[in-house]
Amino acid sequence: MSLYSEYLKEIEVRKKDLGLHPKPIDSAELLSEIIAQIKDTGNAEREASLNFFIYNTLPGTTPAAGVKAKFLKDIVTGAETVAEISPAFALEQLSHMKGGPSVEALLDIALSDDANNAAAGEVLKSQVFLYEADTSRLANAYKAGNAIAKDILESYAKAEFFTKLADIPEKIKVITYVAAEGDISTDLLSPGNQSHSRADRELHGLCMISPEAQKEIKQMVEANPDAKVMLIAEKGTMGVGSSRMSGVNNVALWAGEKTSPYIPFVNNRPVVAGTNGIAPIFLTTVGVTGGIGLDLKNWVQKKDENGNIVRDANGDPVLEEKYSVKTGTVLTIDTKAKKLLDSQGNVLVDVSSAFTPQKVEFMKAGGSYAVTFGKKIQTFAAETLGIEAPVVYASSKEISHEGQGLTAVEKIFNRNAVGVKSKTPLHAGSDVRVKVNIVGSQDTTGPMTCQELESMAAATISPSVDGAFQSGCHTASVWDNKAKANTPKLMAFMNAFGVITARDPKGVYHSMTDVIHKVLNDITVDDRAIIIGGDSHTRMSKGVAFGADSGTVAIALATGEAAMPIPESVKVTFKGKMKPHMDFRDIVHATQAQMLKQFNGENVFQGRVIEVQIGTLLADQAFTFTDWTAEMKAKASICISTDDTLIKSLELAKSRIQIMINKGMDNEAGMLKGLIALADKRIAGIKSGEEPALAPDDNAKYYAEVVVDLDVIDEPMIADPDVNNEDVSKRYTHDVIRPASYYNGRKVDLGFVGSCMVHKGDMQIIAAMLRNLEKNGPITFKAPLVVAPPTYNIVDELKAEGDWDVLAKYAGFIFDDNNPKEKARTKYENQLYLERPGCNLCMGNQEKAEPGDTVLATSTRLFQGRVVEDSSEKKGESLLGSTPMVVLSTILGRFPTLEEYKAAVEGINLTSFAPPSADLARPSIPLKAI
Repeated sequence: MSLYSEYLKEIEVRKKDLGLHPKPIDSAELLSEIIAQIKDTGNAEREASLNFFIYNTLPGTTPAAGVKAKFLKDIVTGAETVAEISPAFALEQLSHMKGGPSVEALLDIALSDDANNAAAGEVLKSQVFLYEADTSRLANAYKAGNAIAKDILESYAKAEFFTKLADIPEKIKVITYVAAEGDISTDLLSPGNQSHSRADRELHGLCMISPEAQKEIKQMVEANPDAKVMLIAEKGTMGVGSSRMSGVNNVALWAGEKTSPYIPFVNNRPVVAGTNGIAPIFLTTVGVTGGIGLDLKNWVQKKDENGNIVRDANGDPVLEEKYSVKTGTVLTIDTKAKKLLDSQGNVLVDVSSAFTPQKVEFMKAGGSYAVTFGKKIQTFAAETLGIEAPVVYASSKEISHEGQGLTAVEKIFNRNAVGVKSKTPLHAGSDVRVKVNIVGSQDTTGPMTCQELESMAAATISPSVDGAFQSGCHTASVWDNKAKANTPKLMAFMNAFGVITARDPKGVYHSMTDVIHKVLNDITVDDRAIIIGGDSHTRMSKGVAFGADSGTVAIALATGEAAMPIPESVKVTFKGKMKPHMDFRDIVHATQAQMLKQFNGENVFQGRVIEVQIGTLLADQAFTFTDWTAEMKAKASICISTDDTLIKSLELAKSRIQIMINKGMDNEAGMLKGLIALADKRIAGIKSGEEPALAPDDNAKYYAEVVVDLDVIDEPMIADPDVNNEDVSKRYTHDVIRPASYYNGRKVDLGFVGSCMVHKGDMQIIAAMLRNLEKNGPITFKAPLVVAPPTYNIVDELKAEGDWDVLAKYAGFIFDDNNPKEKARTKYENQLYLERPGCNLCMGNQEKAEPGDTVLATSTRLFQGRVVEDSSEKKGESLLGSTPMVVLSTILGRFPTLEEYKAAVEGINLTSFAPPSADLARPSIPLKAI
């Protein structure tokens, strides 16, 4: 059977079973068959083949794009003749193919003596996705006297690919659609349990919110052709939690604009909004698509006649509505005045933050990629021509305050800044391009990152990236048909691209399902590094890390750069003494609770960098704090460390990188060996005193300062989704932190120790608790306990040290890599499950608790339906706590009393923490840029 016949069968299945259109074509072999049928003028499938070729072939560097570009080039040059595709139409299609083989074809034509060379040159003037091979050809042709090359370069130098685009409309009419009340996680827009379908954009679009919501949005779009549907998080923040390009893609698919008539199911320019604005990572993703993200401020804290905040019975501020955005409300965005107007033209709120010069450029260009590449192409052209490039793009915002010191994040950005004109250090608010040192891609967004790389015609990793890793942890728990279909293809692509991959396509080394954040934490070997990763928990305890969408990850891999404003910072320090029965996870939760109390319910962490002076903890342990900052809604987090602690963390990182090398994971470029060399250099700089551990200046300026009192933390602290709160907007927010005594005696249906929030010490705590408890007689579990170690290294170390034997003694299930589970577990026995390293229950895309369960977990997610679905009788709830609390609760089948808890952990060295003896800030010293 031919590939084309198989494709037709797939089309029928998609149409019959799912009501979908034909899947876009990325196969070179299939498109070659289609082209053969186009050439055969008598072929019965010729008309259908023409439609597939023109309208349903993926662009960029996909295998199919290469075949399409060659055939279109042959049509332009006259080597092939197709009645329905004139040379002009062929050039138009090439102009929409974004780059790679299409740019190569256009250059072949433009730099030749073909009759259509000038026309091809005009098309090239609109292209921005050019790489070194393309720009070298242009430069060489110009130096050889080619007039068309000179014409193209002159156009590039003027950035006409940008200046000739239409400006954004001065007035944009919108009609509101309240997607949910309260914070909207990206799980609502792109559920984790549907991650396998993200690369199939039309199919994945069916999982957004609900079928009913999709129908309503579609009807609103059709009924209001002059307006855009604006999705809203009422009384909440839009896009909290995971960093999902697929979430924005889904919104654009239902309520955005079609990017190109020749690129199927790729839409852009959506409009989203939230009462409390847009989560930082999600807002970046909106910019990738040229969309608009508004901070509505339509609910405000109610105040009494004396100006005091009115509070409800729980002590939370009462909110009152400033103006309504109920579904179906017609509003107007005035992009010139930067105001949101009602139907009468009255100003409702200032939206200036959504229309900075940089964001407006993204909107005009249809996305941030085009701006990023456009700036590079303009610079290249001007340098080649020997002229100064005219100012076209908004100047980088460079803010410098004389006499003001630098925060840690300001220091990192200044060190890594690219193309800065200022002679003085930059402060928060500056908008800069920065070098990216480390890049991480995880396996449920990885297929989309591959698509983004193909769409921007990237063929290999930027040589300026120090380290990059593609994980396999998000789909580690079940090796099912979805994983088998997606993972090998993903690993092969990334391996060829130059990324260190968790699974080796050639079968040289054992598959690694280690949690990506742990690997990135290890391969980050400089506390002044910038890390970009395709997950909101990309928050390393060395350097500064930003969770990002799959598109931003692709840009970082392809260019080695990122562009963003320098964020404001909040300083966090500690006072007092941590009690011996407390775990560090309790300190993390208490930090959030104390911050909210200190600032009257205002989350001062939201959208900012938390600089936490936690310098006596190794990077592994400190990660527990930085990881949770995603749930604090912070943009990022930085651990300020002592010199000695940083050196120990770097030595540990070196040893783990060496293990990866010993396994055979290094690539031809020697990326991992290079990281060890960088670690050695950094350690030498610290020991010599020439470049001590990163620290803020003692005269740095912070948005706020939070001091956490360790003395008042006397019992374990639980993060609660508060599923039964009468105010829907206050459910699933991660802001409800309660002492464990609140839950005394409450039944626990399942416990989970795992995900990125735990480290080796947590596994040792479990073994120590089992030893403690077995002194009182046989141990029986009255609720299931699922344990997923973060990495294989930890498993190996536990085996060598004897703790694994204790865990295995009580385990009713132990993972076997030679025989991995092929089906997700739906029922649990009251026993210990030792799962393979990876994310497991935290993801919700494979393993889940039974519907309606009360789960107590070390995980990070409280989102509705993530770890546990609701049942018809009871809401599922995912309560979050420390490892010892989870373990004891599953053995008892309920929350313990404080006395029971203290007895169970007596004599065990929990993840303890003593604050640095003095403030780690230092007197200001000159910066060294790279």
